[in-house]
Amino acid sequence: MDLEVSPALTIPSSELGWRFSRSSGPGGQHVNTSDSRVELSWNISDSAVLSDDQRLLLLTRLGRRLVAGVITVTASERRSQLRNRELALAKLADLVAVGLAPGPARRRATKPTRGSNRRRLAAKEQRSATKRQRQRPSAE
Repeated sequence: MDLEVSPALTIPSSELGWRFSRSSGPGGQHVNTSDSRVELSWNISDSAVLSDDQRLLLLTRLGRRLVAGVITVTASERRSQLRNRELALAKLADLVAVGLAPGPARRRATKPTRGSNRRRLAAKEQRSATKRQRQRPSAE
């Protein structure tokens, strides 16, 4: 069951590591007997499907979530292990897609227009006049 992150990137199932454990939460007595909590791990540093640029981008952007180059996602929201597996795959795909997404375009600096400058100065003059009128009259 390969994980398709984008049309250009598919993580093979051989690179994904699964761990299962008992989950807390809904399920009643069933929770105490079944391993429905899922942990999905993927080693970014050793992955063969990533280019060097993609690997560097993911390692820098997801750095806080990584432990020795491995990203781990857990899912225990559902009662069945199968649903939690699907959730974990979706979470990992979202994280990798966000990590590989291009950054926002850089802002091009521009000068304020002559009209906006004029309006700003007029507003300052108006505010100054309002404050001048609030002062006590001079003793003269």
